Amino acid sequence: MTTLDELAQLGAQVRTLADRAAITEVCDRYVHHLDANRHNDTWFDSVFTEDVQLTFPFGEYKGFEGLAGFQRMARTTFERTHHLAGNYAVDLYPDGDEDRARVRAHLMAVHVRQREAPADHFDIGGHYDAEMVSTPVGWRIRRFTFDLVWNAGQGPGAAH
Repeated sequence: MTTLDELAQLGAQVRTLADRAAITEVCDRYVHHLDANRHNDTWFDSVFTEDVQLTFPFGEYKGFEGLAGFQRMARTTFERTHHLAGNYAVDLYPDGDEDRARVRAHLMAVHVRQREAPADHFDIGGHYDAEMVSTPVGWRIRRFTFDLVWNAGQGPGAAH
């Protein structure tokens, strides 16, 4: 192998590692914002494309307007939340498209209705599948589908 070939191979490896790191950082940023910035919607463009589509067992939300509606429901139902995500499986450049990636991950969340009663909570666990796209401002989530595996407690629609 020539030095130029080695440099090209090294460059490709660095790009792969950089893309994987950037993609998992966006996924981590999402769950961080769900908890730390749940009272504002100014963070959407740091995680999602404008035409994002989120699918949950209880509904589908499209674009920043739909996402804002979803966030309003969460804010008015639960005073506090705690999300954890991990076990990221990143599939870079499916079908040879270097501007796309797919992420599959595990997600758990605790939703507390009232700060003064932290023992009264709704918990979920499951997996998500996200389509990521490379944009001029970095990787962003375009489609997000959550597959609920388990839950405990009273969900958002339950009378309390």
